[in-house]
Amino acid sequence: MKNKKIHGKLNKNFKTFFLFILSLLLKGKKMPSNLKNSNTLNHLQLPRNVLLNPGPCTTTHSVKMAQIVPDICPREKEFGEVMHFVMQKLTDLAEGENLVSVLFGGSGTAGVEAVLSSICHNQKILVIHNGAYSKRMLSILKTYSANVFNFESSYIQPIDFNNLENILKQNHFNYICCVHNETGTGLLNDIQKISDLAHQYHAELVVDAMSSFAALPINMQNIHFLIASSNKNIQGMPGISFIICQKPSLEKLKNIPAKSFYLDLYAQYTYFNQTKQLRFTPPVQTIYALKQAIIELEKETIIQRYARYAKSWQTLINGLKDFNLKCLLPLECQSKIITAIYEPQNPLYSFDEMHDFLYQKGFTIYPGKINDYNTFRIANIGDITYKDIQNFLIVLKDYLIKIHYF
Repeated sequence: MKNKKIHGKLNKNFKTFFLFILSLLLKGKKMPSNLKNSNTLNHLQLPRNVLLNPGPCTTTHSVKMAQIVPDICPREKEFGEVMHFVMQKLTDLAEGENLVSVLFGGSGTAGVEAVLSSICHNQKILVIHNGAYSKRMLSILKTYSANVFNFESSYIQPIDFNNLENILKQNHFNYICCVHNETGTGLLNDIQKISDLAHQYHAELVVDAMSSFAALPINMQNIHFLIASSNKNIQGMPGISFIICQKPSLEKLKNIPAKSFYLDLYAQYTYFNQTKQLRFTPPVQTIYALKQAIIELEKETIIQRYARYAKSWQTLINGLKDFNLKCLLPLECQSKIITAIYEPQNPLYSFDEMHDFLYQKGFTIYPGKINDYNTFRIANIGDITYKDIQNFLIVLKDYLIKIHYF
């Protein structure tokens, strides 16, 4: 019975949509070459849920509709051109020269594992461990029995760069791995300082930029592998991970034995260059949605997108102050993309009940990611504005009143 009204509305709208498709087929009509321009589809009223979880995010109507295309085999030249467009545009979004992009079907973690499994053979690797997703990097490398050094840093404070440099002085590492914006907390690491140190101590740098890419400009001069996905700041659908590589660093992997079959980064790169296809079946419709999302990002620009996100974040921070809810991190080291918030100190509080209360009103929130702190997370990414955050705060206040928090 939970969320019966929402699900009922959702089913009704999808039923309308599929009846429209069926009517075309029964009349013997061809599907339009670009259904997103169909008046019927444009006026299809899908429920708009405001996703405040850190990806997948709320998407535009046009990104959703970009998935509705005629069936096509991914081995066709036409689809290869779509993937080539996507790869080139992703490369263009990064700041640097001699860069190439590689696509994989899979979550962001698939992209991270593709890089780490491809570089780790007989290499010494340092991971800057200051959050749940850098911890995941360690777990992946340990799975492949890599020679890895765990540089432990605070989950809630900036990196101690003096300590990091001392470690780099005493040891030679082939690679340094880090997360730009720790999705578990919103901690923004100083990627410029990290890349400068990596360059100074002759290490190549691997950056998980899952929740920073396409919101924050990233200079890849001293970044050799950058990993992100389709469903966060690009505002596409989940299912595609991608790696932007410095081409010389990628070419060095040519003679290194692969540790993964599916996630072989160099094999994926060379196969696409030769055939304009991925080695294995890609998520076709998701790639069409990604193409549309990239077009919309180019129109908005990264700078304006981050300004929109930052305005939503400031609206959230102001509301939290009014409710006397505290942030986990100092404001000065937050990314303004994801915010970890201490849970209300109230005997009637339950995260699950708060989640369900908000969900019934069209807002999705996310639990915390750090065992030592009782938090929940709000991400202000996706096709939302500060007005959505204002509306969220109204509903959150209703829940807090319900549990007699005030």
